[in-house]
Amino acid sequence: MTEMSMNRVIHGAVRRDLGRFVTALGTFPEGDQKRADELSTAWANFEDQLHHHHEGEHRIAWPALQKVGVSPELLATMDTEHDTMAAALTAAGAAMADLVRAPTRGHADSARAALEQLRTVTVTHLDHEERELEQVYLDNEDDPAIVEMGKAFAKISPVRAGLFFAWILDGASPAERAAVGQTIPGPVLTIITGVFGRGYRKNVAPAWR
Repeated sequence: MTEMSMNRVIHGAVRRDLGRFVTALGTFPEGDQKRADELSTAWANFEDQLHHHHEGEHRIAWPALQKVGVSPELLATMDTEHDTMAAALTAAGAAMADLVRAPTRGHADSARAALEQLRTVTVTHLDHEERELEQVYLDNEDDPAIVEMGKAFAKISPVRAGLFFAWILDGASPAERAAVGQTIPGPVLTIITGVFGRGYRKNVAPAWR
């Protein structure tokens, strides 16, 4: 039995990026257009990954979880929390766009405040989801509904898979890396991240170095 679900691994990547953004915006150099553009590229990846994750939860994970006994009421609560996060994500995106248009210290401070609010509502949701659902995923990992869920999530293009795995592994803990390794065979993961993860390593990862 695995000790950590892929869902929790993804949550780890979300938490890391939110912390990175808050830190980077707190030390943003006045007038640094290059830095603003780097953070904008990282933001575009983060926004896309989070949106894709939540869309997949609603479309794929929630039906599977209902089949193993999770109540529709709990899943509706999760969707409500997603809506709260979406509003905060939109506000943060607008603040990041302002920073790119005019990379001032004032815009960096506004973007940081928006990211701190996004982090607050996001971490509140992630903590809640993990308390309610992490053990469900682990206890039912061999249930046909959860197995089919995993197959459905795997039906993505190699390019998206490469970006995704490069992202979640960037700064991942040993436990998170082990969980990924139990889901994806090592040689396959090496190829996916080595070939199709180059876009992340070239365009996104430098923002955090």
